[in-house]
Amino acid sequence: MIYVGMILIAVVGTFLHFLYEISDHNKFVAIFAAVNESTWEHIKICMTPTILWSLYDGYIYGLNPNYILGKSLSLFTIIILIPILFYTYTAFTKKSILWVDVICFYITVICSGLVFNYFINANALPFIYTYLSSILLFIEVGAYMSLTFNPIKNFIFEDPISHKYGLAGHTELHDHTHSHNHNHKD
Repeated sequence: MIYVGMILIAVVGTFLHFLYEISDHNKFVAIFAAVNESTWEHIKICMTPTILWSLYDGYIYGLNPNYILGKSLSLFTIIILIPILFYTYTAFTKKSILWVDVICFYITVICSGLVFNYFINANALPFIYTYLSSILLFIEVGAYMSLTFNPIKNFIFEDPISHKYGLAGHTELHDHTHSHNHNHKD
């Protein structure tokens, strides 16, 4: 069932890349979908279906003593691996390449699922791990819910096209395109 989850997470995550545009820039959708091309927004579109899948896997594995640890480390894998893969390959290519970005996304989904699977199938770990991973999970979900609307001003959150952050990154790109076209007409 974990492998079905990985497939669904990959498909939903891919769709979430476009949902903000499709929704006509709905601010509620912005919580879950990518609002610009920043690294953070790509992390978020991998976290969204992983968190949503928790509604199912929590029902199945929630009584497993390693569930919270597995889930928090699964999300942590996403938060760490997407930037590592992206910035490593772009250090060599000096630019983003769409098909490589897509492969990095799918590699991250697989690794995140494998981390979760490892802990779900491991022997029960002491409760301190559950306690600490609960804190980590709280921080991860809090960051997930807030950082699009209140982004940190660093390269992870900066839209590489508009050089803006969060919702403004997308809005600025849209407005810049219109003003740029308007300037050429004058």
